[in-house]
Amino acid sequence: MRQHLYAIALVVRDYDEAIYYYTNVLGFQLVEDTDMSVGHNSQPGKRWVRVKPRGGSATDACFLLAKAATLEQTASIGKQTGGRVFLFLNTDDFWRDFNAMSSHGVTWIRPPSREAFGTVAVFADLYGNKWDLIEPNIDEK
Repeated sequence: MRQHLYAIALVVRDYDEAIYYYTNVLGFQLVEDTDMSVGHNSQPGKRWVRVKPRGGSATDACFLLAKAATLEQTASIGKQTGGRVFLFLNTDDFWRDFNAMSSHGVTWIRPPSREAFGTVAVFADLYGNKWDLIEPNIDEK
């Protein structure tokens, strides 16, 4: 049996601000934005929104931007891992992506450094989730 991750839920405040941030600031691709507010068991304003980094394959996992619907969910926005780095974004050109993201106002938590595994910097997304931007050493790509 073959399995793969389909999507990772990322709790957000608002669909449209999240779509803007992930597509315009981080350069991700909008895969799907479907209105789920009609039909059986529907909730007003609910959408199925998926984004993913550009350049991947059609079967790569994506993010399901899940709008917080309760106080508990709202409290978890930006804190899904309790302050640890949550996501690891690999790139084939660290400086290209670092400079592009910087020009769009990305907040860097830790500046670029060369580590045993590659070049890395830590940034916070729109909601405060911490990410590593990594260009792995050539043998790890």
